[in-house]
Parts: sequence; structure tokens; C-alpha cells
Amino acid sequence: MIVHEHVPIKNALEYLNRNGLGILFVTDNDFKLLGVITDGDIRRAILRNCDISQSVVEIMNTKFTSLPIDSDNSLILSKINNAIKVIPLVDKSNILLDYATINRLRRIPVASPLLSGNELTYVMECINTNWISSQGKFVREFERVFSSHHNGFSCLAVSNGTVALHLALEALGIKAGDEVLVPDLTFAASVNAILYTGATPVLIDIDPQSWNINTELLEKYLTHKTKAIMPVHLYGHPCEMNSIIKFAEKHNLFIIEDCAEALGSYYQGKPVGTFGDVSTFSFYGNKTITTGEGGMVVFKDKKIAELASTLRDHGMDKNKRYWHSQVGYNYRLTNLQAAIGVAQFERLAEFVAAKRRTAMQYNSTLSKYDYFQLPVERENCINSYWLYTFLVKESAPFSREELMEYLNLKGVETRPVFYPMHIMPPYISYGQPEDFTTSKRVSDQGMSLPSSVNLTSFELDHICNEINFFCSKY
Repeated sequence: MIVHEHVPIKNALEYLNRNGLGILFVTDNDFKLLGVITDGDIRRAILRNCDISQSVVEIMNTKFTSLPIDSDNSLILSKINNAIKVIPLVDKSNILLDYATINRLRRIPVASPLLSGNELTYVMECINTNWISSQGKFVREFERVFSSHHNGFSCLAVSNGTVALHLALEALGIKAGDEVLVPDLTFAASVNAILYTGATPVLIDIDPQSWNINTELLEKYLTHKTKAIMPVHLYGHPCEMNSIIKFAEKHNLFIIEDCAEALGSYYQGKPVGTFGDVSTFSFYGNKTITTGEGGMVVFKDKKIAELASTLRDHGMDKNKRYWHSQVGYNYRLTNLQAAIGVAQFERLAEFVAAKRRTAMQYNSTLSKYDYFQLPVERENCINSYWLYTFLVKESAPFSREELMEYLNLKGVETRPVFYPMHIMPPYISYGQPEDFTTSKRVSDQGMSLPSSVNLTSFELDHICNEINFFCSKY
């Protein structure tokens, strides 16, 4: 969409034909915006017998509408009409940075993947070799590299993070009549997977600082039916695993670590996912690394891993094809997805570092005001900050919704925190409202800011500047 001022009109016609928007932006060598040129401008020039070998600068429109790059959506919308359908967005030096249309308002997403490594190369290898199902080499390679990061434990790639949890519970023998302790504030997949087995989730309130399961409440909810505990490393901060391990060992309970949001997080120098009997990960499109949909199950015990492998593959006997020794599931990951996963895993350290840098800048901005409770990073923990999430305090002179609405108008997507499990219809019977004062407060006051690994410094500065401007009004 950008043409240099000395490009011939004929070439501009070819560019217009390719981009399909009917407009080009004319710039100098420094990408300063000089004018715009439309197919209508060229048509009128030809009717005037203009030579199409001339430069576009001879016929460009210099009376165009442009806006600053940080213009909010309401201003952009006010300028778009039947005559002006595309608006260039520039910085203070008039350098072209972006453009807006009615269908392309400027917006910074909460999370988006970065697929600029070896993803395409590996996927093309799958296609060129015809290995696209779950039998290809990248599935095994994905499991191998994941195992190497998690103490060499047995790893099974599966189709998504929810089935990873279900498979983990099934392999441990969790069944109807059993109870599993789980935090009240989590994504519904944690609780749903327990219900799939016929077991009963026992909802527990969260810690006021880390927002993870409150380990001081575990004894209160223990019964003779309790068989396991499922700590969820919420938003990337590790749970207090020492306390959980002591509790589990004392009462002979299984630990299923839900690490869906915490790949790249560490507790006392060890990666999360290496503390439980089984741990699970998600590679959904918004996760730190992605396969589109996908998951991984990590097992300490090889025998349990072997059972889970059979369950994952329809319950089919490993040594006798099409012989099913038990009822199983089709929870496999395809070679195509695993190929993306391998390429993504190659950049895990880079991705986590980017998220942590983003979190530090957000911390620096928000800490200037007494209106917010920032996410913690406790001693001996490394928070991977999957989604940078904070609370707008009740004492603040504005509400969470007011801040979110303001940022949305400035092109910044935000998200509220999960609803607590106990208030939603399918889960009401698994806890009493008076037991969940912290999870309700965090859910009501929490919000997440853009946390993509490809968030640019300009975008990050824009978000922080808008937060500063919003807070300055109070």
C-alpha cells in the first residue's frame, strides 16, 4: 500500500490492482506521508492525457485526511464516511505507521501468537512427506523436547488442555465417589475434567496475593473421599507447592498440576509441572506457546504414563493392533500441530523473557498509583506472566469497567478475570458462597492487559501512556 514518490503511475496501477483497497500512500525515503493516490485519481489523470510513465507525485492528492497513530476509535469513526474510507495513521513526524478503515480500527489484542520461526518449515515437511496424522515424527519430537524441560518425565501429546486433565485423572484412577480439591477461581476446564470422571470437585477459595488455591484452607475441606488435589498456576504464578506436597503426602493424595497458563514458570528453581504426580499443559492459541489446539500430559510414574498412552489411543493394545483391552479415547495430537509445537518450543525462553519485560513495564506504570493491586512474584518463584492481570481496588475513584471501556476506545483490548466457579449454574452445588470472599473479589476487580509475545515497544508505550492519562484525571 506504500509507494515511493518517484514510482511511475503505471506501477501504481499494478499495486492498486493487487491490494484491492483502491488507495496507495505516497511517501519519501523516510516514509513520511506526502499524499495519497486512488484509482479515481489515476483515471482522471489519464482522461487529462497524463503520461503514465510520470511519477505518482505529479497526480497524488495532498489534501487528504490523516490522524495521529494514537487516535481513539471514536475519532477514527467520526472521520470515516462515503468519501473517506481509508485513513492513514502517522506519528508526530508524519511518518506512516498504520491505517484504519471501518473494518480495521486500530486495536491491540490481549493475546496473539508469534509464528515467525520454523513453524512453516516444519509444517511443510509434514505435508511434503504425507505425515499429517498423529503418527509423524514431530509428535515424538515434541514429547521428547518437552520431557527434557521437565526432568525427563514421560510426556504424552494430546489434542487440547482439557483432555490432558481428563486423561491425567483417568490414568490415576479418579472415579465416581472420589473428591478432588480445586480452586474456585480457575478456567472451567479444571472443574469440567473432574466431572468427566464422575468424581466431585470440592471448590476452595484462593490466596489474596497469588490468587492461587489457598493452602491454609485445605485441611478444612478434607474428607475420607478426598483422593487428589488440583493446584492451578493461575495466570502464570506458581502455587505454593511445598505446602501442597506436604499436605498430599500426609493424606496420601494425588497431585494433578494444572499448568495450562504457566509454561515457563519456576518454583524454587524447578519448572512447574515437575512437582505433581501428573501435570498438564495447554497450547491453545492464546497460550505462551501454541499449536492452535493442543496439550501435553507429564507423568512421574512411567507405568501410569503407559496406561495413559493406551487410553489416549482408543484403549488399543500396543502389541496387538485393533485389540481394545479397555474403553479409551481419541485424544491424540496431529503431526501438523506437533510440528508447530516443536518450532514454538524452540523459542520458549525468548517468549517468556518478552512477557516478563512487558510485565515489568506494566508494574512500573501501575505502581505509581494507589488504585491497583499488582500481580505478585513471590520469593523463589518466577512468574511467566501468561496474561498480565491486576486488580482495580475498591477504593479507587473509578471502576474496573470504566478503565476497560476507556482503553477499548483507545484501541486496547482488555479482559476481565474468570468468573468464580461457585456462581455459575453447573458448579453451584460444589461450594457455599460465604466460603469464597477472595475469589469473588478478585473476579469482580481483576482485569488483564495485552500480553502477546509480539507486543511492540510502541504498542506497550501507548498502553502505558493511556493508563497514565486516564489516572491523571483523578
